[in-house]
Amino acid sequence: MPASEIAIGELSRRTGCNIETIRYYERIGLIPIPRRRGRYRRYAVADVGRLGFIKRSRELGFTLGEVRTLLGLAAAGPSACAKARNLAASHLADVRSRIADLRRMERTLADAVRRCDADDDPRCPLIEAIVREANDDDAAPPERRGKSPR
Repeated sequence: MPASEIAIGELSRRTGCNIETIRYYERIGLIPIPRRRGRYRRYAVADVGRLGFIKRSRELGFTLGEVRTLLGLAAAGPSACAKARNLAASHLADVRSRIADLRRMERTLADAVRRCDADDDPRCPLIEAIVREANDDDAAPPERRGKSPR
């Protein structure tokens, strides 16, 4: 094997990405289909950087479609920075919304646990909180109805 090529196991080791995930990214076109030597895949050393970029983007919560867009923008160079910024700003708004949802969940659960610990209510505080919030959700405006953390 040429020094500029690596096996899938080495690619996995260098990036911390599961082998099955690497194969999946190949199938959906996020990483190029590697050359084959017999039945073995041979990746270019440059694929380490590309896969690292994909993995980090996923860790930041970008969808596979957004990752595909970011890869295209990265290849376009500095002229694509404004588009990348807009994508990041939209994603940031979504992250902040999920954080707010998680904070509401935390308050509800903390209150329910506190009330359970107080043991001064014959009804289950957790069940009551869920029922109460479900009813509040039904009365919420349509844009908020059914909204829950992912």
